[in-house]
Amino acid sequence: MTANDKLIIALPNGRILKEAMPLLRRAGIRPEPEFDDPDTRLLRFRTDDPDLDIVRARAFDVATFVAFGAAHLGVAGDDVIVEFDYPEIYAPLDLGIGKCHLAVAEPADLAGKDDPRRWSHVRVATKYPNVARKHFARRGVQAECIKLNGAIELAPALGVARRIVDLVSSGATLKANGLVEVERIADVTSRLIVNRAALKTRHAKMAPLIERLAEAARAA
Repeated sequence: MTANDKLIIALPNGRILKEAMPLLRRAGIRPEPEFDDPDTRLLRFRTDDPDLDIVRARAFDVATFVAFGAAHLGVAGDDVIVEFDYPEIYAPLDLGIGKCHLAVAEPADLAGKDDPRRWSHVRVATKYPNVARKHFARRGVQAECIKLNGAIELAPALGVARRIVDLVSSGATLKANGLVEVERIADVTSRLIVNRAALKTRHAKMAPLIERLAEAARAA
C-alpha cells in the first residue's frame, strides 16, 4: 500500500492532542514511537494500523485539511467548525474532550461600568471573526472584528480593541491579563470531523474506524 492509499487523520497540536491520544489508543490507534518524541520534526506518522496515518497540525488547519480532502478525518473543536463552516465537513461524533467555551471579555475596570445589553457597536480582537459577527448580529449589534492569531488577551492593553472574543477554559489567562468575562457565547468540545466525499467513496474503511472511536469515547 502506498502512502496515498492510506486514510489520514489530522490532529491538532497542544492541549487537545494530549486529551485525544488516550482516546485514540483506546480505539486501537497507536502511532510509531517517534510520535512521542518532543524533538521530532516529523508531521506525519505511521500507526500500527497499516491503513492509517496521523498528521499533526494547528487547530485551524485541521479543518482545512479535512475540508479539502488532504486528510480524511480529524479532531476539531466546535469553535473551529463553526468559524469555518465548511460544507465539505461532517461532524458525526462529540469526543467529549477539550471542554471550554467562547466568551466576550473586557478589562476589569471597564466591566463594572458596562452593560453588554446596551451595546450598539463593539470592536473586538479575536481569532473568530465569523463567530463574533454572528453572535453580535443576533442582538442587532454591529461588530468590528480585528483578526489576531494569538495573544488575544494583549489586545486591550495595547489599544487594539477594548474587548476580545476568545476561548476560555479556567479563566486564569483572562485574570492574569486584567480581563473579565462579560458574555458567554457558546460551550465548546472537540469532535471527530470527516470529509463528506471521502466518507462516501471510502465508507468500508472509514465507518469501522468511526465506530471504534465512538466506542472509545463512550468508554471514557
